[in-house]
Amino acid sequence: MTTEINLDPAIAARLKRDDQGLIAAVIQDATSGKVLMVGWMDDVALARTLASGRATYWSRSRQSYWVKGETSGNFQTVRSVALDCDGDALLIKVDQIGVACHTGEESCFHNELAVNLESR
Repeated sequence: MTTEINLDPAIAARLKRDDQGLIAAVIQDATSGKVLMVGWMDDVALARTLASGRATYWSRSRQSYWVKGETSGNFQTVRSVALDCDGDALLIKVDQIGVACHTGEESCFHNELAVNLESR
């Protein structure tokens, strides 16, 4: 029998969730500062992350929880979690083992868009 971990009520009270009960989690490499990915968490995923030190997310497409690296081996060991000033986003600093992106890239943000700097 598994006992579910509950999120500290003081933390839960500060979160501003979307209409699906989720909050965006920006994942940053704790050493390099590089943004690796954005994931989604509900109270259970955040509680599991805080308790285990392993980044746990809610998959909006699969409608299930997943631990980063559980199938790929590309784990994220959590070093810190911060809530933004509005309470609607988390910044999670991690030690990334392997790549963060499911495409095999280091970061999910590898598709740069052109910006016209001359028009400024």
